[in-house]
Amino acid sequence: MLPRTTRLTFERLDRFESRLSHRFAELSRHSPTLWLFRLVSRLGDWPAWVLLCLCQPLWHGARGWLIAIYWGLTTAVAALLYRLLKTRLCRERPYITFSTIRCSMPPVDRYSFPSGHTLHAVMFTLLTATTTPSLLPVVFPLACLIAASRVILGLHYLSDVLIGGLIGAGLAWSSQALAALILPSL
Repeated sequence: MLPRTTRLTFERLDRFESRLSHRFAELSRHSPTLWLFRLVSRLGDWPAWVLLCLCQPLWHGARGWLIAIYWGLTTAVAALLYRLLKTRLCRERPYITFSTIRCSMPPVDRYSFPSGHTLHAVMFTLLTATTTPSLLPVVFPLACLIAASRVILGLHYLSDVLIGGLIGAGLAWSSQALAALILPSL
């Protein structure tokens, strides 16, 4: 019989991050702040990224359709990886673990690690930097606001956002390297 493996727990990290998470979540008590971060969080659900993908043909002509398809495939891989990690690691959201942390928006699912919103925001920012850098003055600040929204709305710890961003960067880099091999014209 094989020994049972201990499941990864986040208890120490949760306690370490709880005060900072509480301070960020308190920012949502101000109506204009709450409105802004709810809006950018909703944009980060999918509308901003779908619009960005579908507009690629406007900027790149026929080549833009290839870019949109390649981004779509990258997004599918990202969603699968994100879901796999989230359902295997099962880190409770900050407001569930600590009643002092305010939740200002209903979550999409139960668990917080990693932040899928941040993963996609960073991934699309880096993909945009490669193909359509003229859009970075819009995409980069939006990505930063989306990442911040996840902590301010009480849905994620800072480490969820940080790791989500690192995974998003890794996926964007991997996707760009693979696309360069398969479709050198991109």
